[in-house]
Amino acid sequence: MSDQPPLTAARLGYDLRLAAAFLTRLPIAWPSPPGGGDPPPMASVMWAFPLVGAGLGLAAGGVMLGGLWLGLPPLAAALLALAGLVVVTGCLHEDGLADVCDGLGVRPGPDGDLTRRLEVLRDSRLGSFGALGLIFSIGLKAAALVALGGAAPLALALALALERGIMPLIMHTLPAARGDGVGAGFGRPSRPVAGTALALSLLVALPLGGAGVAAFAAGVGLAAAAMIAARRLFGGFTGDVVGAIGQLVAVVILLVLAALVGSPS
Repeated sequence: MSDQPPLTAARLGYDLRLAAAFLTRLPIAWPSPPGGGDPPPMASVMWAFPLVGAGLGLAAGGVMLGGLWLGLPPLAAALLALAGLVVVTGCLHEDGLADVCDGLGVRPGPDGDLTRRLEVLRDSRLGSFGALGLIFSIGLKAAALVALGGAAPLALALALALERGIMPLIMHTLPAARGDGVGAGFGRPSRPVAGTALALSLLVALPLGGAGVAAFAAGVGLAAAAMIAARRLFGGFTGDVVGAIGQLVAVVILLVLAALVGSPS
């Protein structure tokens, strides 16, 4: 990767640990760079995001299977798995989805929609559009997991891997919508970083066979369409926009897999 030092074993471990510390609420201390010196920009570490996502997905899938083994109804087991993810990730991406939904609900005003939408993204209060967005997102995920049954761990691994693996591509492709926030703090992921993240996400899809590849393609296609919309509606990306696109990608992957490999009702 052109914007990183050589990826030694120490550097690989550092990047993975830093990605896990950022993406989760797990008690992981932020590591010091191997060899000392200043830490690299987070953009150069984002290639490891899908690995963290895959691990989270497998763990959440294990929670669902455990619930089923204990005799819980499939919907209850699915909701427990999703609740566990919310706790471990701190609602990082769900918050982005809610804010973007509220921003899209802004009515046209004399100063233009773009400015008002960006103002809504900064507002931490939850509106009606944001609440409905979360309800539909969680509901669709849970319904898909119920249909997937025993395939839920692999399905969640892919959904969460690409949810996070698409983020470097969004930030590489789109301009930052404003000069502060995640765009300024992260830096711009390079093409190799974005490509590596996508490639790792695709590897996670392979155990699911053709259905996994189809779901991966559907997720990337949705992300591409969402990036076009984000540029027009928000002027580029913000942290909320990146998180919202990731959430939509996860939903579509689970729905596609439920349709292709889920147990018939």
